[in-house]
Amino acid sequence: MSMQGLDSLRWVSSFLDAQAAEQGSAHNTLLAYARDLRDFADWCARQKLDFATLNRAQIEEYLVDCEAQGLARSTRARRLASIRQLFRFAFAEEWRKDDPASRISGPGRAKTLPRALTLGEVDCLLQAAPKTGRTEADRLRNTCLLELLYATGLRVSELVSLPVAAVRGNPQMILVRGKGNKERMVPLSEPARAALSVWLQHWDSDAATLRARRMPEPRFLFPSRGRDGHLSRVGFYLILKEIALQAGLDPARVSPHVLRHAFATHLLSGGADLRAIQTLLGHADISSTEIYTHVLEERLRDLVLEHHPLAR
Repeated sequence: MSMQGLDSLRWVSSFLDAQAAEQGSAHNTLLAYARDLRDFADWCARQKLDFATLNRAQIEEYLVDCEAQGLARSTRARRLASIRQLFRFAFAEEWRKDDPASRISGPGRAKTLPRALTLGEVDCLLQAAPKTGRTEADRLRNTCLLELLYATGLRVSELVSLPVAAVRGNPQMILVRGKGNKERMVPLSEPARAALSVWLQHWDSDAATLRARRMPEPRFLFPSRGRDGHLSRVGFYLILKEIALQAGLDPARVSPHVLRHAFATHLLSGGADLRAIQTLLGHADISSTEIYTHVLEERLRDLVLEHHPLAR
């Protein structure tokens, strides 16, 4: 790699270190920054461009190249967001006297939702979970996973990495550490608490066996032998596909993200307001929650058609 390429990677490395230390960015956020900025640095190296002298037109040329490769609109929007954060940091650190990315308008993110699951379809998934898995332990875990996800709307990374200490004592609410290391409280439904209680009985039995063998017990509610010590996001994704098949649903329509949307959509349909849902989902900005306003609009329209005297 050229000296310019090495210098660019040093910029990226310093930026990531600062994000981890000062901003408390989540592990997955840092990985996304690293992937996006490494691709951008590689492109600059091929063009013999240097981060220190790069101009706005050259960054826009990179974005055009991304579009020509057929990258999705959301991917291009995320790449531009990463580049903006890098040059904002560089400007603050006085590595540059200007910020060439500050005024670039990107493709934006399409504010669309996946096709929503109905209450009946979610009920089918909840009934299928206790029947899915090779062992009794798998089935108990799968039931607990699904009940918790639909009861709380947690991000998949938040769900699989829940520490067991967070759910001790039959809680009515649990403390979750989300994006940017921010904490929030989420309530548990009675079915979720019941599934959690049963799973914890099995968890405690396994932990006692490990202690008897002088082995450390797991820290996480859904432990795994993998590097992180807990069930991976991909692992849970595959579990959900099996549950969907058992429920007679198209697995392509079911994912952790879709169930998070179902949680929010069904709450809003039931009368919850956007601010409450924003808090429960852990959205830093209400604009992220406003993608659900179509549900609110439908409810208001039905309300008018049903109760307004001129609509009769």
